[in-house]
Amino acid sequence: MLVVDGLTCRFGMKAAVDNASFSVAPGSFVGVIGRSGAGKSTLLRSINRLSPVSGGRVLFKDLDVTALRGRDLRQWRARSAMIFQQFNLVGRLDVLTNVLMGRLAEIPSWRSLAQLWPAEDVAMALSALEQFDMASLAAQRADQLSGGQQQRVAIARAMVQNPEIILADEPIASLDPRNTKIVMDALLRINKHFGITVVCNLHSLDLARSYCDRLIGMATGRIVFDDVPSALTAQIARELYDLEADEVMGSIHPAPAATVPVLGEAAVA
Repeated sequence: MLVVDGLTCRFGMKAAVDNASFSVAPGSFVGVIGRSGAGKSTLLRSINRLSPVSGGRVLFKDLDVTALRGRDLRQWRARSAMIFQQFNLVGRLDVLTNVLMGRLAEIPSWRSLAQLWPAEDVAMALSALEQFDMASLAAQRADQLSGGQQQRVAIARAMVQNPEIILADEPIASLDPRNTKIVMDALLRINKHFGITVVCNLHSLDLARSYCDRLIGMATGRIVFDDVPSALTAQIARELYDLEADEVMGSIHPAPAATVPVLGEAAVA
């Protein structure tokens, strides 16, 4: 289980995350919601230790994540894979090499620098690409792909880390509606078929209610809502988003539940 206990992250006098506490059961799909600047990204980056923690603790099983240093910290970042809004691919490298970057914590640095990837890692990367219908583009430069394709490559890179948790920071913010569904369906497959915990920052409440089994709402760095999606009323949404509520809430009626796509089904961007 992931436990966030009184987590605080300050930048100068401003608390981007302010005394946040919650726990996440294994195999959950948790959506973190709130307006821009609420602290969602800093929360996920603090869990992964990409942002400095000013106070509190992050615990995973018997591990104190906030105390990790050096190799132990690198291993934690492999176990808690990050997926970013801007993909974070190396555009001049081919798709396969970008996915293999997810194996960096497991091999000596000289092998990656020399592009001497172990055969089993190459097979793992190709298998991950195949799951997201991207294997045919393995030799193509990453910067020649569409946004939806690049995000699927980023998800494949996260999968080869063999993570126990995936932290997705606004993974669909820069995608069109069609690619949004493709990427969210991919995350749902990972969660349901592999049992990997997913914590995902989302701006759209309709998407959050459709895909997530639990929602955590943030405002000015604090957690102000933590419940099942059906408990999210229009009034709570207005408190979370203020004047943005009508834009992000859509209908106040429950959104239809997302269906889990079959692994390997075609998804062409």
